[in-house]
Amino acid sequence: MIPVALPTVLAAVTGLLVGSFLNVCVHRLPLGRSIVFPGSHCPACGAPIAPYDNVPVLSWLYLRGHCRTCRAPISVRYPSIELANAILWVAAVRTAPSPADAAAAAVLSSACLVLVFVDLDWQILPDAVTLPLAAAGLGLSFFTHRISYRGSLLGIAAGAGGLLALAFVYEKATGREGMGMGDVKMLGAIGAFVGPRGVIVTVFFAALAGTLVGLAVLARGGGLQTRLPFGVFLGVAAVGSYYWAAPLSGWYRGFF
Repeated sequence: MIPVALPTVLAAVTGLLVGSFLNVCVHRLPLGRSIVFPGSHCPACGAPIAPYDNVPVLSWLYLRGHCRTCRAPISVRYPSIELANAILWVAAVRTAPSPADAAAAAVLSSACLVLVFVDLDWQILPDAVTLPLAAAGLGLSFFTHRISYRGSLLGIAAGAGGLLALAFVYEKATGREGMGMGDVKMLGAIGAFVGPRGVIVTVFFAALAGTLVGLAVLARGGGLQTRLPFGVFLGVAAVGSYYWAAPLSGWYRGFF
């Protein structure tokens, strides 16, 4: 008999390890570098990071956020991404009705973490993440309980097609590009996991969060031309939508 806590512990440990790999993706993908070779190394001095210095979260704490070789500071973002991914994987395992659903939630959460931080730093959403994510969502939909393959296909169409139409209308109305194709591909990939209903919830909360942040930027003296990376809001809203789109939709329908 498997102890009740074992799947949670395995999810947490695996999530931490995968989170360490996500840090590599965030750092290297925008630069067009391999995420496999060379191995982990200090970005300041280039010294290889020994396995005992590459233990998620714990190594950063032990070294007090500095490289062992050159003592250059290591951003707190690294353990933060590792810890966030572990928490998201635990949530995936604890709430999933099947192993396939747990895998889908974990894949979506990890990919969104990468996309959020890459977009935050570079204002790009790499095809190397969004396109495989869409394929993974569609493939997993044949085995999951949360969404059917038809719902996944409709979600891809609603996400990519809807945002593409919105971007076209915005550009025609204002003469400015409101969002790039990266956002379109990202929302299409999200739709593969959450379906058309989830796409609507994702866009609503991403737009709401973007509006609130935009108002905060204006209040602090930022200009109207300040560019906000919409992928950041899409990524956060997507994870929330995966878990809460269905109950929120049911709650809304209850008013009618």
